[in-house]
Amino acid sequence: MGSRSRARRREPSRAVAPGQSRNGSHCRRSRSWTVQNSVFWNNLSPDGGDRPEGELAAAIDEHFGTFEAFQKQLTTATSTVQGSGWGVLAWEPLGRRLVVEQVYDHHGNVGMNTTPLLVFDAWEHAYYLQYRNVRPDYVEKLWTLVDWTDVTTRFDAARAS
Repeated sequence: MGSRSRARRREPSRAVAPGQSRNGSHCRRSRSWTVQNSVFWNNLSPDGGDRPEGELAAAIDEHFGTFEAFQKQLTTATSTVQGSGWGVLAWEPLGRRLVVEQVYDHHGNVGMNTTPLLVFDAWEHAYYLQYRNVRPDYVEKLWTLVDWTDVTTRFDAARAS
């Protein structure tokens, strides 16, 4: 028996900019990845750690109860993200409050209308060589590197806008 050829109906092609899918989602995810990475690297310092002071410390106490409660919430969000993603302390301008978000994969927090202030990278490439699959140990180490001056600067700018 011979094979039948089937006519396939094809959609007309559209020009798509490099790095963008036809619906634009790839572009949004790439933008989110760029923003989260930029914040993450600027949030870290070999002289970091300890705790924030001033208005940021007061806001953490107001919105989370204590620094320890906030730390536990961000640690849990980062450690338990399914697959790869981010744990994020963000400013939510409508309610004028701090929130912790778990951002999966490259999905952004733009749709949630929040501004990232402190970002913990939970992608395997960030920790696998040193921490293997023990993400919680990696997250605990991140707390010793947080540059609270950078986080405070982001917090002040987010509240002002």
